[in-house]
Amino acid sequence: MSLPAVLMAAGSSPSPSPSPSGSTAVTVPTLQDAQESATNAASWVEQNWSTWLAIGLRVLLILVIAAVLRAAVQRAITKLIDRMTRTAEAVDGTSLGGLLVNNERRRQRSQAIGSVLRSVASFVILGTAALMVLGAFQINLAPLLASAGVAGVAIGFGARNLVTDFLSGVFMILEDQYGVGDTIDAGVASGEVIEVGLRVTKLRGASGEIWYVRNGEVKRIGNLSQGWATAGVDVTVKADEDLDRLKATLDEVAEKMSAEEPWNELLWSPIEVLGLDSVLLDSMVVRVSAKTMPGKSLAVERELRWRIKRAFDAANIRIVGGATAAEDEAEAADPTAAVAAPSALSNPDSAQSAAASPIGAQRSAPK
Repeated sequence: MSLPAVLMAAGSSPSPSPSPSGSTAVTVPTLQDAQESATNAASWVEQNWSTWLAIGLRVLLILVIAAVLRAAVQRAITKLIDRMTRTAEAVDGTSLGGLLVNNERRRQRSQAIGSVLRSVASFVILGTAALMVLGAFQINLAPLLASAGVAGVAIGFGARNLVTDFLSGVFMILEDQYGVGDTIDAGVASGEVIEVGLRVTKLRGASGEIWYVRNGEVKRIGNLSQGWATAGVDVTVKADEDLDRLKATLDEVAEKMSAEEPWNELLWSPIEVLGLDSVLLDSMVVRVSAKTMPGKSLAVERELRWRIKRAFDAANIRIVGGATAAEDEAEAADPTAAVAAPSALSNPDSAQSAAASPIGAQRSAPK
């Protein structure tokens, strides 16, 4: 008998299985099955490699374009900020520019504007690139965009105060409403600006305290350090003073002060005697005014009052306190003038006291 016949006979003859009861036989893959699986995988790879290559090249191209575009935009923003800084530095040569522009304010404003623009550009470019990459993988973006929109609305509603502060800070810096070193009145607080941020502005108060003011809470801002300031002094004198002598004394004080250091730099206009501000029964008010460097009006007013007082003392011109000022020439009032005269009834021996006494008391009185 040939070998194939023997093998067929052995395979067809029933034989008891040595496997334990309750167990199933493990099917061992044959060489032919492995060959078929490899053939199918190779065929599938051969059919889809072009698609994978196209997707990979598309993703790579998107990332390269996004990186190049982001670098180009940030470089353009940096050049724009540098140009703004150079333009501000060019103003430093003028008298006004040297007063209104300082390095710290220019540096903080440039950094804030550059940071905001770079962040916005990076978010837009990288976000768009991420969506394009997901689209290249045939991912449906409609549910993702809808979810992102709902999440953005929820986050924006919950953090509306933060968003308000941030946007207010951005526009405040872009419009250059105030900067470091300015003295402002923000309504809720006033003082000197020591730090400008996108969310909070720090102020130094008159007593040294630090105020943290949220940008979204500021409804109006009064900047006392832009343009020029006004120094005004009211001088109250007696109503019978010689106006010509008074004006000549004030003009002399103004002329001397305007010619001396450092007041000649702080004064931006001649000190003017505006005239009588008010006239009362025993006093009159003369107003003196001048334009000064921003933020220096208080110092000019103090110095002007000091000089006016010394000049008036030398000219024997009396400064009084207003309508209630007392006259030096008036005689001192008698302290007993307001006291009533003693009554005759206080003397028991007087005729008035006897007439006012009861009748029984009059009869019993000793003669």
